[in-house]
Amino acid sequence: MTNAIRKKKRPYLYEVDLMRCIFIFGVLANHTTSEFTAGFSASSKEYYFLLATHLVLHFTRMGFMFITGLVLFLGYYNKPKINYPQFWFKRYKGSGIPYLFWNGFFLFFTAIVAGETLKLNTWFTEWISAVIHGDHFYLYYILVTMQLYLIFPIMVWIYKKTEGHHNLVLTISAIIQFIFLIYTKYIFPYISHDGWPFLLRSYGMFVLSYQFYFMAGAYVSIHYKEVTEFVTKWHKRIYWITAGLAVGTLGLFYYNYYILKLSRHYVNLVHQPYLMIYASFMILSIMSLSLQYAKKRTQPKWQGFAKAVGLSSKLSFGVYLTQTASLALLAYLIDLLKTQVNSIVLLLLLPLGYLIVLGGAWLISYFCYKVPPFGVLVGRPQKLRKRKEKDYDKANA
Repeated sequence: MTNAIRKKKRPYLYEVDLMRCIFIFGVLANHTTSEFTAGFSASSKEYYFLLATHLVLHFTRMGFMFITGLVLFLGYYNKPKINYPQFWFKRYKGSGIPYLFWNGFFLFFTAIVAGETLKLNTWFTEWISAVIHGDHFYLYYILVTMQLYLIFPIMVWIYKKTEGHHNLVLTISAIIQFIFLIYTKYIFPYISHDGWPFLLRSYGMFVLSYQFYFMAGAYVSIHYKEVTEFVTKWHKRIYWITAGLAVGTLGLFYYNYYILKLSRHYVNLVHQPYLMIYASFMILSIMSLSLQYAKKRTQPKWQGFAKAVGLSSKLSFGVYLTQTASLALLAYLIDLLKTQVNSIVLLLLLPLGYLIVLGGAWLISYFCYKVPPFGVLVGRPQKLRKRKEKDYDKANA
């Protein structure tokens, strides 16, 4: 093959590694905070403090969806022809095996921790239900992602057919998302859902509930140069707006809790119009920080951090999958400590609790990553790593 026709390799985007780590590890921070909140009395100041500040973490799920769309389009959009049967086989195998295994494993795990006897037929029935609904062990993301794989050809078709009008496409997507969020906050909780299909009743498991973030990730992938130049140019203003919106989440809490008098679930619901705006700017801020990291990562003083980011990015999917084990340990420790220490001390232990959750999930994922044949359980089957690392990571899978 001559140099003229040799396929040009896409440069590796190191900023994507850091973005993936921030969003996925941020999800664990969200869940850690929820565990601590549940450990306090509903009338305590510590409970209200965590409840009031929890909304500031509600950008991680949207960022998670954004980075998924970004990575998919980085890997496939510019291919002359996409073999969709091959795409689906690869993606469903990579996500499906961990999804099936961890649902089953954690059903056994939680039964053992609770001291319950779980018969095989009972376990199988619960496993089937968990797999179908995606409502156990924070594995809803995998169910949503598998729905995304199904509609991925439609997303590609939309962007291919609207060349030159992508700004309009993204604007329409944003308007639809915003209207949907108004509906989920102000209408959905007050109407009957009897007889509704599961994905419409439990819309948090439905891919279209996050369509804007997937479409935004795709848009950034297609117009990567223009978007990164924009973010770099205006990064200071983006940071200030993001900081203001983060503070504004306290006002959102006040509005939800004291004016609308919503329950804890709806007070901290991720599907709120304000949070769409906040999450969008937070995504831009994290993109800006990650671009700065990518420029500095080769400097000697950044080498250790760069290695940690590179490895953690590979483990991030496994960290998300295995977090339930660490969260169960944290819940046990909180139950022990809340009778031994006062509430303020317990609150101050939150950062340590987060390190336990993140560190535990990271170590489990690292073990699976390194020890055959467990890599398949964290989306990193060892046989694939016989290839050069850069070839495997090219798809940012």
